[in-house]
Amino acid sequence: MGRPLVKPPVRKGPNRRQFFRQSGGGTAALAAATLMPLGSAMAAAVANVFQHGVASGDPLSDRVILWTRVTPVAGRGAVPVQYVVARDAALTQVVLRGSTKTNPDRDYTVKVDAAGLQPATTYYYQFKAEGVDSPIGRTRTLPVGQVDRLRMAVVSCSNHAYGYFNAYRHIAERADLDLVMHLGDYLYEYGTNQYGTARATEPAHEIVTLADYRMRHAQYKRDADLQAMHRQHPMIAIWDDHEITNDSWKDGAQNHTEGAEGVWADRVAQALKAYYEWMPTRVPDSANLRKNWRGFRYGDLAELLMLEERVSARSQQLPAGGQFTQTGAFTDPSRTLLGDTQEAWVASSLRNSKAQWKFLGQGVMFAQLKGVGAANAAGGGAFLNADQWDGYQPARDRIYDILKGNATTPGVNNVVVLTGDIHSSWAADLTQDPNNTDVTSGGYNRSTGEGSRAVEFVGTSVTSPGVNDPQGSTAAFLRSQNPHFKYIDLMRRGYMLIDATPQRVVGEWWYVDTVASISHVQAFGTAFEVQAGTNRLVPSAQTTPRANPPQLAP
Repeated sequence: MGRPLVKPPVRKGPNRRQFFRQSGGGTAALAAATLMPLGSAMAAAVANVFQHGVASGDPLSDRVILWTRVTPVAGRGAVPVQYVVARDAALTQVVLRGSTKTNPDRDYTVKVDAAGLQPATTYYYQFKAEGVDSPIGRTRTLPVGQVDRLRMAVVSCSNHAYGYFNAYRHIAERADLDLVMHLGDYLYEYGTNQYGTARATEPAHEIVTLADYRMRHAQYKRDADLQAMHRQHPMIAIWDDHEITNDSWKDGAQNHTEGAEGVWADRVAQALKAYYEWMPTRVPDSANLRKNWRGFRYGDLAELLMLEERVSARSQQLPAGGQFTQTGAFTDPSRTLLGDTQEAWVASSLRNSKAQWKFLGQGVMFAQLKGVGAANAAGGGAFLNADQWDGYQPARDRIYDILKGNATTPGVNNVVVLTGDIHSSWAADLTQDPNNTDVTSGGYNRSTGEGSRAVEFVGTSVTSPGVNDPQGSTAAFLRSQNPHFKYIDLMRRGYMLIDATPQRVVGEWWYVDTVASISHVQAFGTAFEVQAGTNRLVPSAQTTPRANPPQLAP
């Protein structure tokens, strides 16, 4: 999802002065210089050695991944790196010190799994290399036991070439967040002016090799707003397709030409090697980098299950040629998004979870999306996007079987699906037969929400383009054909805010005014909530931030 209709050839980019203004390199250096009261020489050294900032991710109750990248003198071999973790931003209440090394084999990236920490605690950390201290980062561990609240930002589809990451800056300024969830398309593979013209890409061509992927990650990590978000909050991330290439599946992709762009398995391996080097995430299985699904327990309040839907098992997308119906190959039960192993893990995790809420963090829309609405008994109507779960309906039905249960296995309530990919905002009740008004036969009542088995919040993009719909007529038409959607906004960009308590989960949509330039303007869009035990959405209101949140990193 999210590709140019025609991929133009690479054109000459901006001049050097324009490039540094657009790429974020200049603003990253400025941001680093203002992080702490340093002299200009020391600020320049920090901006050079730690020009990609610091980050944290994959928090657990007793540990968290700390990340940075050292830019050494050319030709340098292994580089020693020290780190410190403290309870205060001044780094006086130190709880952990250590050292490690980085080298060219890992592109001089640094990952530390900082263990022995306390649950539900905010920590501050810093690295030191080449005689220079990094910026100070802030992170937080997950809680255990009884928990009364979770607040997290949810983002996806951050295309550097399409504009400025203003949404990331607003997230960085929210001191009361527990974490950020990134649902994929953290970066894009296209070359300069091929999918976005606001900022040039590094390298200028489409990325294919390990060196290419590393260079693109490095460019994104120089962006000042991305650095700010990473510096203030731990991130839990999954990839979608553009971290490799558009519309990826297990054995290929829409945007991969076998031979001319190398061997598919090699391209995936190189993309994922760079991903694990440059992202603050653990490697779930070093023998199989494609296996990226994993879970996080947020006390008794929430279970966060992150799904891999691209390169571990996905069957090839069927050619739809526009709208399609659930006939022929679309009804083949062997076609899958997750694969047998991951499906079994999802089933076991949902059925055995003791948490009040079960979140599925995943890449492509789960709810049915039709251009022509019809009940299943009348053929089900015409669907719009074969790359999302609509193209794999038997696999989706197996997830519904988990939610519904059967005579021997109880169903699962309080499931909230969180989705990215589609560059727009959606709130949906989840039902297998949304156009059937007879609830007794498995249908759905759009007025009451009866018949819904779970809910889905779909977040818009950070920068990537949606559908031009200034009057809302397209959104209105889609809602007329899809009664289970409670909210659709096809144009605006920004992020979601999820606020969960034992009683309800609220999803808020926040929008930036532009991505064409750096801006500090954001606006609240709307909110919907699901109350415990109901499995259906109702209108809600903007939630109140936590009082007295931990201090932001300086």
